[in-house]
Amino acid sequence: MSSRGCFLYFAYGSNLLKERLQLKNPSAVFHSVGRIQSCKGCTVSQDYRLNFGLWGDCTDCAWHGGVATIEESEGDEVWGVVWRIDNQNLHSLDRQEQVHEGVYSPLEVKVETKEEPLLCRTYKMNNFRPCPPSPQYKKVVCLGAQQNSLPQNYIQKLLAVETNNYSGTSILDQITDIEK
Repeated sequence: MSSRGCFLYFAYGSNLLKERLQLKNPSAVFHSVGRIQSCKGCTVSQDYRLNFGLWGDCTDCAWHGGVATIEESEGDEVWGVVWRIDNQNLHSLDRQEQVHEGVYSPLEVKVETKEEPLLCRTYKMNNFRPCPPSPQYKKVVCLGAQQNSLPQNYIQKLLAVETNNYSGTSILDQITDIEK
């Protein structure tokens, strides 16, 4: 997972969008598109599905709705982007994912790519409680999926996600130039 001062990170939520990820992790460079899915006899791979929610008793977050996580789910898969990030940004990525507060835990997953399987760092929400995402969060996830050419059928699944209809400001307002 780590070589030459870098690590591989599998993003499946708002960090699919380069401009979002690079707000706090400027060294992130696209490596490949991939998916996490089960593999026979593999101890670090699991079937997963994408879900949206909040952590524990939290009633709101900076995105004003649920955020992405992965859940074990037999027969499902989650598509995303593998980013190569300098080790110096590991702490900022962990802070963004609120590891220090116990919101997410890092884990290692096997990511199937066109070229080869890769071991990557990703994050899974602790104390998950389902909650629909805000339209702004969904927009960032969908833009990131489109920006990185995830499979069209997967993008359609993302576009079909119901939102909570929040209409105020959000982190999306901090991300510039995403629709160029």
